[in-house]
Amino acid sequence: MPDSRRSILVIRGGAIGDFILTLPAIRLLREGFPECRIEIVGYRHICGVAEGRYYADAVRSIEYAPMAGFFNPRSELDPELSDYFAGFGQVISYLFDPDGFFEGNLRRCGVENLITGEPRISAGQHAARQLARPLESLALFLDDEAARVFPSEEDHAAAEQVLRGLPSPLVAIHPGSGSEKKNWPLPAWTELVGAIARSDASLLVVSGESDSGRTDALKKEFPGRLVFLEGLPLSILGAILTRCAFFIGHDSGISHLAAAAGTTCLLLFGPTDPDVWAPKNPGVNVLRAEGRSLPNLTVADVLRRLPEFLNAR
Repeated sequence: MPDSRRSILVIRGGAIGDFILTLPAIRLLREGFPECRIEIVGYRHICGVAEGRYYADAVRSIEYAPMAGFFNPRSELDPELSDYFAGFGQVISYLFDPDGFFEGNLRRCGVENLITGEPRISAGQHAARQLARPLESLALFLDDEAARVFPSEEDHAAAEQVLRGLPSPLVAIHPGSGSEKKNWPLPAWTELVGAIARSDASLLVVSGESDSGRTDALKKEFPGRLVFLEGLPLSILGAILTRCAFFIGHDSGISHLAAAAGTTCLLLFGPTDPDVWAPKNPGVNVLRAEGRSLPNLTVADVLRRLPEFLNAR
């Protein structure tokens, strides 16, 4: 049980990008209350990038059956989970709770100090700043919107194993995202990959579950010529990206991870607003398609923005 006087709980659902965009707010908590234990409730495969890696002392899975009862105003609350929540001196929740049922149940189980943050992002201000705004009630004010990750020694050792024998420079791409409308057309990616493959770079292709169709097509088009990064924990993928000289992707969670790892990035934006959604890290370059439609972005447009070492012509 955490010491309630020196413990903070952050509850954050959402996808990879949502979580990484919340890291600047969690950094404020870590810097503002360095003596406190910080825990995160969220999707473990995502929040693991923060567990024991500067931000969080521990992570607990949000995919826990008794959590469902906290969204029912008349539910009998799980005693163990109730004690867990009540054991924190400060709770910050970013869960979507339009009816206030979750907040009401947290208070019912004994949570006294609760801050609720709006998980939905609106136009007009960068997402990281919107997510940090609720912490102003704790006199914490965000002055750096860039998220950063801090891979562990074990993460770096695992990354070395994955990359062993690959010549430098390493270039990573992520040809997908969580939304097809945010994706550059596959034929354009195929042409770009062909151009990069003629350089001396080792080309790494990051692939998630929703990207299988695109990555399968690239495997067929370039047999044995690309390295596919599939099914890796985000913490290890972050360590790999720290070793990459360049990254190309869309408005996606993996792009946020690459930026947070300190990689120089070229990010292709279409319908979403980069002023709100693009990472704010140094070295992040955004190329927005004309008319906000990614099919309008040509391969030549992208090639012009690549570094000289790729020798892409």
